[in-house]
Amino acid sequence: MLVKQSTILKPVNISGRGLHTGVEVVMTVLPAPAGHGYKFKRVDLESAPIVAALVDNVVDTSRGTTVEEKGVRVSTIEHLMAALFSLRIDNVLIEINGPEVPIMDGSSREHMAVLSLAGRVELEETKRIFDIKERVVYADEARGVEIAVYPDDHFSVDVMIDYNSKVLGHQFATLGTLDDFGTQIAPARTFVFLHELEVLQKHNLIKGGDLDNAIVIMDRAVNQEELDRLATLFSKPKIQVRPEGVLNNLQLHFENEPARHKLLDLIGDLSLVGYSFNGRIVATRPGHLANTELGKMLRMVIKKEIMKGDVPVYDPREAPVYTIEDIKRMLPHRPPFLLVDKIISKTDTSIVGIKNVTMNEPFFVGHFPDEPVMPGVLQIEAMAQCGGLLVLSGVPDPENYITYFLKVDKVRFKKKVVPGDTLIFKLEMLGEVRRGIVTMVGQAFVGDTVVMEGEMMAQIVKTKK
Repeated sequence: MLVKQSTILKPVNISGRGLHTGVEVVMTVLPAPAGHGYKFKRVDLESAPIVAALVDNVVDTSRGTTVEEKGVRVSTIEHLMAALFSLRIDNVLIEINGPEVPIMDGSSREHMAVLSLAGRVELEETKRIFDIKERVVYADEARGVEIAVYPDDHFSVDVMIDYNSKVLGHQFATLGTLDDFGTQIAPARTFVFLHELEVLQKHNLIKGGDLDNAIVIMDRAVNQEELDRLATLFSKPKIQVRPEGVLNNLQLHFENEPARHKLLDLIGDLSLVGYSFNGRIVATRPGHLANTELGKMLRMVIKKEIMKGDVPVYDPREAPVYTIEDIKRMLPHRPPFLLVDKIISKTDTSIVGIKNVTMNEPFFVGHFPDEPVMPGVLQIEAMAQCGGLLVLSGVPDPENYITYFLKVDKVRFKKKVVPGDTLIFKLEMLGEVRRGIVTMVGQAFVGDTVVMEGEMMAQIVKTKK
């Protein structure tokens, strides 16, 4: 389904303290052009570096969701992301003068209010809302965690939490449409068990936390002296335990507020997929790690779907990006095992290469004399060489590196490749190169027909001199 992309009508400011750092932060949310997505700009740092809010950039999920790009981090972003996603705002630049998004009241309510004042405006460019066609599941049996996305014609979420707590018990929350997020989910505040609160304090975390931005679950009996100590620590008057087993610092907005907050976090984390999608999400004991791991799976599924509908155009009259001489300088392969003739297109994350298949190929002598067919393993090798060129193009001295392929997965051969065919290989990275390792998805075309497809994992290694 295609709809218009959107951004905000005017800039707005959001300010407050970071939950863990305690740093006073001012954010300015600015309109952004189509295709921009969600990006943070650390204006407190030299050169004001940009950090894209994508699951590929998630580096920490221990007490919130943290993204990092080129060593620059922004943390606790999930409540703001949930507000943007639920308001169907696709593109914004978020200038922030600190390392952590303000916690506000521990929910998305204040973010929603400010962003609503900014207004939403549609852009001329369209966006595609992807339909999830097959079940996608992340599971951690040891922790009793499972999040599944089922095909559906709209976006919905069901969440169940169970922490073996007599106070919480089993809790359920549901969201049938994003239109209800503002009233039914956004006001749900974060929660913490008393024993977690004590650990966080000992580790010098939650410097910006107080009893106004978290529901404290009393998972053990405490005396009034200990309650008085907590009250002093958080600069509160005398506090008590409510009959339902939580501190009386806050009135619950909903009977199942913890479950609703977990649903809020899930939406915020899934906004980092970078694409809008339809599907029914059913989550048991979700958390930031599970949410973002599912997000990575969904991003991969959607990127593959995009690739399938995007056939590269080959015009032999156009000058190549890399000639065969360029390729020989970058790859160690030589005939008869150099299986890429030229590169016709390349970006930072994708590449398109050409292999002209002729009857003079040495493998046709035995494969097969009476019916020449290009071996599938050599099609994979040719695609891998294109992938190697993509990865090596990102280093300043590619001649000093070599690319080893660690895994080839989900390969499918759909049509024979024979003499006279021109193979067009298209590969795209599924994430950034991390520790020298990258995963790519690729397709091979003859004309506009897919003849082979698969996934590859490669490692860049510096050669010994």
